[in-house]
Amino acid sequence: MKEFIVGTNDAGQRLDRWLAKTLPLLPAPLAQKYIRLKRVKLNGRGAKRDVRLVQGDLLQLYINDEFFQTPTPENAFLSLYQPKLTILYEDEHILLVDKRPGLVVHPDETERVNTLITHIQAYLYQKKEWSPYQEGAFAPALCNRIDRNTGGIVIAAKTAEGLRVMNQKIRDRELKKYYLCIVHGTLPRPAGRLEGYILKDEAKKQVTVSSRPKPGAKTAVTLYETLAVRNGLSLVRCQLITGRTHQIRAQFAAAGHPLLGDGKYGSERQNKRYGRSYQALYSYRLEFCFTTDAGALAPLDGQQFQVEQVDFVTEYFPGFSL
Repeated sequence: MKEFIVGTNDAGQRLDRWLAKTLPLLPAPLAQKYIRLKRVKLNGRGAKRDVRLVQGDLLQLYINDEFFQTPTPENAFLSLYQPKLTILYEDEHILLVDKRPGLVVHPDETERVNTLITHIQAYLYQKKEWSPYQEGAFAPALCNRIDRNTGGIVIAAKTAEGLRVMNQKIRDRELKKYYLCIVHGTLPRPAGRLEGYILKDEAKKQVTVSSRPKPGAKTAVTLYETLAVRNGLSLVRCQLITGRTHQIRAQFAAAGHPLLGDGKYGSERQNKRYGRSYQALYSYRLEFCFTTDAGALAPLDGQQFQVEQVDFVTEYFPGFSL
């Protein structure tokens, strides 16, 4: 507990505004909560947030020491950053977030601050569920990645146990991941299987697809089903059997039906016709189908989660219901 005496310069201020100025590392929602819980006492008693302070008032703050630290670029950032997340599910160990297209998941050469993991860490820090200042603290981490311009469900681990178990479930393919995409043209078969070998070029950050094995290439398998056809485009649902880099984008392009808006694997001329500047691809549904012990994540078994809306479905296939 720390005590403060209100001086001349602070007299007349609202309690909540004085608290924000005095403890800049204390997130505003948490400050309001502490006032409600009477962990901020005015002259020995609880007070409302809008009460005006008077010179000589005694303020007693029953607040963790970390919020009294001197602001640094790192700790001020976590407190002041305003996380923007669409949360589909959250428990003690796992967070499922609907990532918007255009947001990178991790810092890279183009963006260091506005990333999905930054939003998640700031969100959990401000909820008092994680702090990087505790010795040996686990840092929230992502269990899967999605390209910058692809939207959809990303799994984040809030605990080391959650990360360990979820990563193992992903490796053992005990999750089903479904994507929606729009491809140019009409597929020769309304449903089928795309299978081949993907070789990644790290320098170009691009992959190539071949029908035969090559040194360094990995097997890639995608199941697909055409849901609708309109105006020279097909709305397709895909299930990833493997999860290779750019798998859906590269495989459909290799099959002669690149994704709408895909500038890396598609046709700029075709994309301009439809006014789409990035790939129409969304990880829209996730199902947990555990076949082995899941420990702390057992409550997720049998559950499925789906986003409410996908922008390109609404735009190019109006009236279609997910």
